[in-house]
Amino acid sequence: MSAKPQWPVGLGRHLFETLDSTNAHALRMGVESFPAWVLAHEQSAGRGRRARAWASPRGNFHASLLLAPSEPPATVALRSFAAALALRDAFTSLTETPQAFALKWPNDVLCNGAKIAGILLEANLPCLAIGIGVNLIAAPDPALLDPDALPPTTLLAATGLRVTPETFLDALAPAYDHWERLFQTQGFAPLREAWLQNAAKLNEPIRARTGSQTLHGTFRGLDETGALLLQTAQGLTPIPAAEVFF
Repeated sequence: MSAKPQWPVGLGRHLFETLDSTNAHALRMGVESFPAWVLAHEQSAGRGRRARAWASPRGNFHASLLLAPSEPPATVALRSFAAALALRDAFTSLTETPQAFALKWPNDVLCNGAKIAGILLEANLPCLAIGIGVNLIAAPDPALLDPDALPPTTLLAATGLRVTPETFLDALAPAYDHWERLFQTQGFAPLREAWLQNAAKLNEPIRARTGSQTLHGTFRGLDETGALLLQTAQGLTPIPAAEVFF
């Protein structure tokens, strides 16, 4: 296992036994508390994208990073890619098996083709909460998921490694700090390039389900706004928001 990275200077760290939601708590803390990580061993009202409930059993990782970015909302939203890259780096530093992990647009991390982590950005301007959930030791019941969704997995089941939430945060926080600094100094381009290097199903057939239709095509990459580029019979189509299925 790699040497433990240093905690970023000036970054707060708040640990709780139970919270309703780490995102909600981070946003309640307000702009005077940023930047800071909020970790809870349990959440009573965890949530994922599209207001879906997020199972939050003890032993899994539930944490949020509180920031106060000043860019336009569309630029702020690109931090989901920074979070995905940081998650992959954290997994790699702990397991030393980078080939096992891939990034699924728009905000999931896969391990051996199964979902192991998700990301949810929520804002209460000027504050942004980047919520991250990782299946360290427990995964949701597949019967409760979308029938088309990828199966879930856990870090323990996939790698045999048992990691505490605090240990995972110690790996994740410095990894995110790296990508945040790169984003602030060089923009989205280097994050886009790195994300695509680790993207699941790039140049392969996928389905993209928007609110009104399901599109079939080949995943060709990301545009400069982070939209998925789908090659369909009608041409190359940018898709800013959708559920993606393999």
